[in-house]
Order: sequence, then structure tokens, then C-alpha cells
Amino acid sequence: MKARRCLVLGGAGFLGSHLVELLVGEGYPVRVFDQPGRATHHLPPVLQQVEVVEGDFRQPGELGKAVEGCETVIHLVGTTVPSSSNRDPVFDLETNLVGTVQLLEACVQEKVKRVVFSSSGGTVYGEAQGLPIGESHPTEPRSSYGITKLACEKYLALFERLQGLEYTVLRISNAYGPRGPVEGEQGVVGAFLARLKRGEPIPLWGDGSVVRDYVYVSDVARGFRAALGQQSSFRVFNIGTGVGISLRELIKKMEEVTGRRARIDSQAARPADIPVNILDPGRAGQHLGWKATVSLEEGLRHTWEWLCSQEV
Repeated sequence: MKARRCLVLGGAGFLGSHLVELLVGEGYPVRVFDQPGRATHHLPPVLQQVEVVEGDFRQPGELGKAVEGCETVIHLVGTTVPSSSNRDPVFDLETNLVGTVQLLEACVQEKVKRVVFSSSGGTVYGEAQGLPIGESHPTEPRSSYGITKLACEKYLALFERLQGLEYTVLRISNAYGPRGPVEGEQGVVGAFLARLKRGEPIPLWGDGSVVRDYVYVSDVARGFRAALGQQSSFRVFNIGTGVGISLRELIKKMEEVTGRRARIDSQAARPADIPVNILDPGRAGQHLGWKATVSLEEGLRHTWEWLCSQEV
């Protein structure tokens, strides 16, 4: 009997393209759902080995066609970032939460077995009451982005209770690596390295003491792969390194890796930023057999090498 497909929503994006390559390499039949033209840009190495469906995540009919015949669905689609979500929370709700509930309805209709959802370990917890942050930590997000991610998690739990649709949530820390964002308001590693490459000043919010947990994209991809077959009673897992670094320290690491000196553009602190976010990945290690393996230095080097090959 032919294995049913794994659908990767957002499979031509940053995280998705790395995950699709991993799944194809392991022999999974993969269907990618993304916006028109993105697969041609990000998936050339495996483009002939996957089925590509182009469409709009916000259209239930297009979602239904994408889900048809799939056993598992990995949901990586997102239309906002933390700072932009606060400027237009209604758009955040309409495009992310409503779209996710429509997806779950389509999954029930098509008898999908499991949904794996990309949540945000950097925003759903809010200000840390203890470090590192475990999955049982209170959830008090400061942004519409984090609230919406948390609401999606709750709907996943609801659909499992009511419809038997299994789910796994991965709360990811700050993912970075090749193909990651180099402009805009999310993805400081790519954005900072791109500015170093161009000789432009790096924006530093507040005093640069904000601490984050940076996890390399190939490690994140392995986390999703592990979640596909997980049999534990837990549904929510942190995907991070358990190690934090401040923005100022991160810039110093980048200077060491690139051999370039950074110019700093001091800016006001951002309201959505919490002081420290370091995730405890112990549950993922125990129940998914997952842990981060790529050091920050190695990951920065790989990202820099990729950036140097791009016109950015």
C-alpha cells in the first residue's frame, strides 16, 4: 500500500524548504502548499521529487484540495511577526487564527491523522518567571502574534477532543540559517549578517541586553521530523538550545565569524521584547529523541557563507 503524503504548508519558505529537503531525503512522499512561484525559488534541489500545490492559505477551498489524500500535515504558515501583529491584530486573527481553524476542519473532512504546528517559544510564554522556560511555564504573551499562536494551540487541543485529530505543537525559539529572512522585523541573525556584508550599521534596540535562544534551521527541521512519529502523551514541545546570548554578545560572535567590524545604530527598546527568553528542551530530548546539535558559531558560519553567495 502506498504511503499517504505529508503536506507541508509553507513548504517553500525558510523553515519549510529545509524540512522538505529532509523529508524527501528520507523517502517521504511530500506535497508542498505555498504561494505561487515560491517553490521554484526555494526548492530547486528537490522540486522534481515533490508535489507542489499553489494557493492562498486563507481560502478554505484551496486548503481542502491541498489536504486531500494526506496522512499528516505540518503547518508552518504565518502572515505576521510579533511587532507587526500588534499594529493590526484584526489582520493577525483573520489570516492566522481563522485560517488555522479552517485548516483543521479540512483535516477532519479528509481524515488526516496528525497535524504538527509551528508555534513560538519566543512569544507565547511572556516574561520568564524562571529559566530555562519549560512547557508548563505560564503563558502571558505580550504580542498579538503570541496570543494567536497560543489560540491556535488551544484549537488543536479542541479538535483532538472533539474529532480525534492528533496534534503536536513545537514551540520554537529563534530559528536562523540559510534562506532565512534578511530584511524586515524578524530574524536578527540574517538581518544583522546582511548589514555586515553591506557595510551598513546594525540596529541595536535598547541597551542590547535582550537575551535569546538561537537554534539552527537544520535542527528545527529534525524536530519536525521527530514530531511526525511521536507516541508520547505530551503534545507540546520546546525546540531550542537551552542556551541564551544577548544581542551585544551575538554581534561580537558575528564579528569573530565574519572578520568584519560592526557599526551600531542605537534605537529605542521595543515594547514587545521581553528581557530574556531561553527554552528548556528537555521534554523534546526525552520524548522525541531530539536535541540541538549545531553550535552558534557553526550556524553563524554556515549562514554567513550562504549570505556571501547571495545578492543581498
